[in-house]
Parts: sequence; C-alpha cells; structure tokens
Amino acid sequence: MDTRSLNAHALHDGSSPFTLEATTPNGSPRKCPAIVFRTMGSDDVGRLADIDRSEEIERICRIENGREIWTEAGHECLGWDKKQLDELRLRFLSELERGGAAVGAYDGERLAGFALLGHRPPGFQADMLTLELMYVGRPYRRRGIATRLMQLLSRTASARGAKSLYISSTETSSAVGFYRSMGSEYTSDPDPDMLAKEPLDIHMIRPLPDV
Repeated sequence: MDTRSLNAHALHDGSSPFTLEATTPNGSPRKCPAIVFRTMGSDDVGRLADIDRSEEIERICRIENGREIWTEAGHECLGWDKKQLDELRLRFLSELERGGAAVGAYDGERLAGFALLGHRPPGFQADMLTLELMYVGRPYRRRGIATRLMQLLSRTASARGAKSLYISSTETSSAVGFYRSMGSEYTSDPDPDMLAKEPLDIHMIRPLPDV
C-alpha cells in the first residue's frame, strides 16, 4: 500500500482500501480492481489528466425566484481541452498550497476520481468550508466512488471545525441529484463571491455531523 493511503492520521478515516463490486451479465457479483483512496499532494497534479470528465447531459437545472426549473438538454459534455486542464491544475495547486486538502481514488496508478476541499470558509461563514472540486472519471461512475470521496472529505472538513459544506454544483441532473442524495439542499442565500464565479451553478449546503 502507498504510505499515504488513508488512515486515521490522513483524512480522519480508519478504513483500509476496499474492493467495489460489479455484476456480470447474468447478475452474479464479480470483483473489480481495488480502488485505493489516499490523500493527494502537489506532486499528484499530473494525474488530473487521467480523469475523463465527459458526460451525456440529460437535463439541466436553473433557479428562478427560488424554484428549480428543469429542462431537457440531450448533449454531450466533452473532456477537458489543454486550456481547461491547465486551469484545473492551477486551481488544484493553489488550494493545496494555501492549506486545502485533497483525496484521490486510485485504480493502480491511474486516478479514477478526486475531491478538493477549499482552504478557507466562503464569505463570513467561519463554520463552513467549500467543496472546490469533485470529479469521477466516466469509466468509474456508479461504483460508489463519489460517495466515498464525499464521506472522506466531509470528515476532514468536520475535523477542521466546519459544521457544513458549501457546494457549487454544476446544473446537470446527475450532479444535483448526487449532492442531494448526500444530504445537500439548495440555499436561497448563496455566497456572493461563489455566485459571481459560477452564476449558472446550483448553490447548495450540506450539513456535517460532528466528528
């Protein structure tokens, strides 16, 4: 196991790497390669290119007068181009250098998914931290990886004194549905800076349990 694999001193989780199960065409379980979750550092930035963020967008959401309005989309979101990947790397490194935290899900040496916790509270919310980024690559979705990433990063946020997690979710049905399944709710009082940065996102808050 990598010496940085998650343990009680890393992202406040005492679990060991686990194997997620899939099913064969006849419905019987089969083992998938073990996905190892571990903390990420600045030297892991090169692995962000492993993530295939492409997705078929079925529906998108917008907020009007405090209400969710859903419309059909039916288009493909492509993977990152070079400019987008460079911007992602800079954002990742900037947060880590300022005290943020990141956890990655690894399939061998390949990065299957990751989540990044912001280094400071949004606005004046001293008891809140921000989920800056979270992605799971297309081949690895619907295997429980995003749920595990959220659990681990939430524990880290709680250990740092946060009572809730601020989430600026993309407006897709898959993203909004996932965050809602994790206990997040739309906020009618979004952080002004976050809203200005991502005006089309669905701004949500996830309460965190005490450590």
